[in-house]
Amino acid sequence: MTDTADAIRLLLVDDHPLVRDGLRLRLETVPRLQVVGEAGNATAALAFLARCQADSQADPSLGDTLPHLVLMDLNMPGGGGLELTAQLHERYPQIAVLVLTMHNNPEYMMQAVKAGARGYLLKDEPAQEIVTAISAVMEGRSYFSASVAVRLSQASAPATLLTQRERDVLRHIASGQANKQIAQALGLSVRTVETHRLNIKRKLGIDGQAELIKYAVENRGV
Repeated sequence: MTDTADAIRLLLVDDHPLVRDGLRLRLETVPRLQVVGEAGNATAALAFLARCQADSQADPSLGDTLPHLVLMDLNMPGGGGLELTAQLHERYPQIAVLVLTMHNNPEYMMQAVKAGARGYLLKDEPAQEIVTAISAVMEGRSYFSASVAVRLSQASAPATLLTQRERDVLRHIASGQANKQIAQALGLSVRTVETHRLNIKRKLGIDGQAELIKYAVENRGV
């Protein structure tokens, strides 16, 4: 395990302790990866994040203690992974969600991405691919294992993968509003709006702001 200041902090969410133990042992051998917490269900995961926020507020010298990435399964008691992904996307848009599951159904994949997941892996993938996926997601890219990417491309158009909040932001972008105006209109922080804009560009494969505005104007009904 690394304790460097630039470590990527991970939260593992899976209802099987043996799975979490295996992931922790594998990931903590990788430089810059630090498992800071585990949870067996959505309720426990949200409670952990709330404690992280409370600790940072109580002692500002700690800095931001929230994890950078949540690696989670979809099937869990006390609220499934899809619902948790949507809640994290709404409450903590700065936290990346990477799904690790046995579900290879395209419908599950699309629902996860629409809920806000930045990547989707199957549990029968090689362990090294999880590390590759974490690196890609933390660099601001999406990551889908080869079989998942094929199924997604066959089952959906990029715009259908946007969450409802991202669609709201896109409509305001089409109206020519700046981040501050969008934030006021939607009751969000400017930082959250900026994060949504980045997620929209990532999902749509858009690089620049001009291209994003052009897409928003041409797809007002998305």
